[in-house]
Amino acid sequence: MGCGNFFFTILVTFSVALITYNIIISANSPLQQDLPGPSRSSLSISVDPIIQMPFHRSRGKSGSSKRLFHTAVTASDSVYNTWQCRIMYYWFKKFQNEPGSEMGGFTRILHNGKPDKYMDEIPTFIAQPLPAGMDRGYIVLNRPWAFVQWLQQADIKEDYILMSEPDHVIVKPIPNLSTDGLGVAFPFFYIEPKRYESVLRKYFPENKGPITNIDPIGNSPVIVGKESLKKIAPTWMNVSLAMKKDPEADKAFGWVLEMYAYAVASAHHGVGNILYKDFMLQPPWDKEIGKKFIIHFTYGCDYNMKGELTYGKIGEWRFDKRSYGTVAPPRNLPMPPHGVPESVVTLVKMVNEATANIPNWGE
Repeated sequence: MGCGNFFFTILVTFSVALITYNIIISANSPLQQDLPGPSRSSLSISVDPIIQMPFHRSRGKSGSSKRLFHTAVTASDSVYNTWQCRIMYYWFKKFQNEPGSEMGGFTRILHNGKPDKYMDEIPTFIAQPLPAGMDRGYIVLNRPWAFVQWLQQADIKEDYILMSEPDHVIVKPIPNLSTDGLGVAFPFFYIEPKRYESVLRKYFPENKGPITNIDPIGNSPVIVGKESLKKIAPTWMNVSLAMKKDPEADKAFGWVLEMYAYAVASAHHGVGNILYKDFMLQPPWDKEIGKKFIIHFTYGCDYNMKGELTYGKIGEWRFDKRSYGTVAPPRNLPMPPHGVPESVVTLVKMVNEATANIPNWGE
């Protein structure tokens, strides 16, 4: 055990030195090194990827074996992250073995460097945080570094990875939506590579191809091949750190900087993505569940007692994850008033079911 700890210490020390080296290099010159991976131009899709899945994937393959993916969620040990992870894992287990599912294993990547009391409840990998001060107050930078460690050290059986987040609730069994070397990702309207081309060209030079090779995605939800992610993750980490050190990029991208960094890293390695709008819904703006697989409860839901949205103003009825930053939500939250959209009603029902059945909730 002592020998193992010694070698792990050496690994972490070397990795930190490598990060520091890359930051120094990034501060003085754009990231223009050639990176391995197929040319984006070599990838072909049989339909417009924003509209629907490629035909042969959407119709399924009779009798074909499952292509399992491993679900990975990064988190700190904060109360805020922990209660979300517990609910997320509850619903993962409910749908994991249902018909149509290609959901394999699950890992919470805990990036605070030490175990917590939920290790027996949620399968967990302990990742080391970035050295003090390196995140520059932007804790999300620990996410790509945590993925680098997990991909290097963990024994991951599946050939595909779903990168998810604590505030995701799975609403139905998820198949492996990726195909033909492409990842599959949810397109975010606020990720606009063309608008910020002049900034992004520091990290994605013209010899890598048109700026449209950078997809309007973040790192979650994304299903991508494990071997592809092993190439993408170190670049994602280095580009994130370099962007945060770059005042122009930091100002342009703000809280979504690390999302832009993943999109750039994926493009660097020639990994295209099917842009699948039905991957996820975001209440209160998306009102129906429909064919979607994940509820992302990132926005607050505020309504008056007539069931009318009062966004921007605290409602007579509300559910907002930020209300539970230091304490988990209580069991049996009040249901929204009549007239509130299906998406919000479903979210509260699912939170209530999870908290009613998770042992020692709120402790």
